[in-house]
Amino acid sequence: MTNLRAKEAIAGYIFLLPWALGLILFIVGPMMTSGFLSFTRYDVVNPPDFVGLKNFIEIFSKDRLFWPSLMLTFRYALIVVPLSLVGALSAAMLLNQALRGTAWFRTFFFLPHLTPIVASAVLWGWIFNADVGPINHWIRTLTGSDNAPGWFRDPDWAMTGLIIMAMWGAIGGNTMLIFLAGLQGVPQELYDAAVVDGAGLWAKFRNVTIPMLTPTIFFNMVLGIIGALKVFAAAFVATQGGPAYATWFYALHIYTRAFQYFEMGYASALAWIFFFVLFTFTYVQFRQSRRWVYYAGEVD
Repeated sequence: MTNLRAKEAIAGYIFLLPWALGLILFIVGPMMTSGFLSFTRYDVVNPPDFVGLKNFIEIFSKDRLFWPSLMLTFRYALIVVPLSLVGALSAAMLLNQALRGTAWFRTFFFLPHLTPIVASAVLWGWIFNADVGPINHWIRTLTGSDNAPGWFRDPDWAMTGLIIMAMWGAIGGNTMLIFLAGLQGVPQELYDAAVVDGAGLWAKFRNVTIPMLTPTIFFNMVLGIIGALKVFAAAFVATQGGPAYATWFYALHIYTRAFQYFEMGYASALAWIFFFVLFTFTYVQFRQSRRWVYYAGEVD
């Protein structure tokens, strides 16, 4: 028996080894390196020069784009995440109906998620093109006026364009799929009991669907917030952070300092500040979830 357990343990460690190596090489190692570099001046060419907290002091006191980029990123997440959750849940409820062709529509709704973000950004860049894009063509046709939004050329409209792009990818992506799985896990007996009590559609949604979906809502919300706060590729491809820094998100700020100015130490300090912001926010959300997230055994 002892030899059998030893063999099982060895087999388990062997299967665990690739994951552990990947964790060390691609996550733990880079994080430790980044943590060290955040206390140095490092330009890739010359050896790191230890400067202590100078990078962090400069970020908070002299970096004129630090606070604007951070606040802009939070504002983007504050808009995108609620809209994505509502849109994805609505789509999931529609696709949860036992109707002919539902399977085809589920595939159709998931297709945007399969499109690479760079390809999506290029596509939407053409759609929102101020001169030849179809959106402005329709606006001019319907209004009979040449006054159409400048979208990615206009500081007042660039953020709106990125939000629409994000919604297109979020409503039919993993968020919708997870909501759909959650809806299919709601026991039909709860709906039947609600009908017996005289509940209508809204009452069933409010008293049965939402309470049973709170773990799914919480999961999608946390992942959605983290994903929205890390927004980079769409802004980098579509607007390059412009015009006039209107879409200069925090991740783009880190990228610019790291790979355009080659200030790897400074960029590492920016990244670690963002890590602690995300960690703190996620921790608070998990603490607060005890007040509103219910599980099957807890719902009356």
